[in-house]
Amino acid sequence: MPIYEYQCKACGHRLEKLQKLSAAPLTDCPACETPELTRLVSAAGFRLAGGGWYETDFKSGSKKNIAGDTGSTGSETKPSTKAGESKPPAKDGAAA
Repeated sequence: MPIYEYQCKACGHRLEKLQKLSAAPLTDCPACETPELTRLVSAAGFRLAGGGWYETDFKSGSKKNIAGDTGSTGSETKPSTKAGESKPPAKDGAAA
């Protein structure tokens, strides 16, 4: 259930209310009891960033890709892999 922020236009009183998504917005101010309460637009209480929860939560051991480690580990691994890939064909070509 989300937490909604409200502000009274009459007295300026602000409050937060935990409500269901399907619940009707509040209209009466608890401070001055006038029907001037309006719902405010506010930022979300969570943020999705980085590699994602699935990537870090459901992998085990060395298979975990953590956003901070991926940049350094991944960049070191990729060039050596590419170098390793280019060397075997050269050896195969020299041997043939």
